[in-house]
Amino acid sequence: MTTLKGKTLFITGASRGIGKAIALRAARDGANIVIAAKTTEPHPKLPGTIYTAAEEIEKAGGRALPVMVDIRFEDQIAAAVAETVAKFGGIDILVNNASAISLTGTEDTPMKRFDLMHGINTRGTFACSQACIPHLKKSSNPHILNNSPPLNMEARWFGPHVAYTMAKYGMSMCVLGMAEELRSEGIAVNALWPRTVIATAAVQNLLGGEETIRGSRQPEIMADAAYAILTKPSKSFTGNFCIDEDVLRADGVTDFDKYQSVPGAELFPDYFI
Repeated sequence: MTTLKGKTLFITGASRGIGKAIALRAARDGANIVIAAKTTEPHPKLPGTIYTAAEEIEKAGGRALPVMVDIRFEDQIAAAVAETVAKFGGIDILVNNASAISLTGTEDTPMKRFDLMHGINTRGTFACSQACIPHLKKSSNPHILNNSPPLNMEARWFGPHVAYTMAKYGMSMCVLGMAEELRSEGIAVNALWPRTVIATAAVQNLLGGEETIRGSRQPEIMADAAYAILTKPSKSFTGNFCIDEDVLRADGVTDFDKYQSVPGAELFPDYFI
């Protein structure tokens, strides 16, 4: 495959950030994009809603279906999947992008926040995959792509924020297990993670503000890497824990300066690498 034209992508958390960037990249091919996210009203610190994202996707050349979904609830996922199939006829690609983050130690992590991270990151990823698999089985090149890190089981990645690490690694364990489980069905299951911090609203608000943004890359690097993965043959490319920069280098990309938020600034490495 060299194009996503006519393919239907179900993307969680696609109203902003990395999810929206992946959606816009696919839209340029003429893909159908389901924006499965919670934001229907503008938020003072989080720009974008499912409806503004839909407008951008359609301007970019895609077809958009904005659906309000809280992926902690399987009935909402089921309704969104049914609406997707009714509108577009099926599902070719699932991108499990939605995540919650709290870089807090054990004593400083309220159980409500623990439940949110595990409910969205691990459980939400599992539930969305479960709901989409019957439709992915009917696709000619089906993919599941999780925005999650390599499984580097080192204490240094757990110590500072054990609850968050457990929740993100839960997404990665879905890749490890489902890639093997679904291999015979020809459904690819892969993970994608950035080498550097990505400039998103979460980084701006929770992870250091403008100083961290200076040392970040734009979400488009993740979008281009995701595109490279999702256009590969699903039967032969599965079970991989991909790093955005490595994926693009393998495809011949040499200019990474274009992705920097501030050209020439020192880049901050992301967690888990």
